[in-house]
Amino acid sequence: MVSFSLHTQLAADTSLIGRLSGCQLLLMNDARYPWLILVPEQDGLRELHELNDKTFHAVTDAIKSLSASLQALTEAPKMNIAALGNLVPQLHIHIIARRHNDAAWPGPVWGVGTPEPYSEDERQVLLATLREELSLDAT
Repeated sequence: MVSFSLHTQLAADTSLIGRLSGCQLLLMNDARYPWLILVPEQDGLRELHELNDKTFHAVTDAIKSLSASLQALTEAPKMNIAALGNLVPQLHIHIIARRHNDAAWPGPVWGVGTPEPYSEDERQVLLATLREELSLDAT
């Protein structure tokens, strides 16, 4: 088993939806945007090109599938996908459903306004919905 621990900032800002293609799938705790984060479960990764070929293809297939599913689920006209890592060095990929009337449009979501956390009830309902729609287990 490969050693893995989630970066403390990601752990503080997200909830685990489930696991997919050797990755943790997380929900960002900001109700302003439907926002998923995919984190390959390998310590020490900072960049996509550091993945071996098999894992790279599994991760990019997961990104494609998740973005299509999130877009269908939210009916958002635009999907933003990014792997920045400027503040959190652990490799993680953002998949964000965007609308022309969201708080940051047309710019990036980072550093715009104050995050609006989900209520506990909203978070639990959304996690359950995402797990069902994406056919994921919580473990």
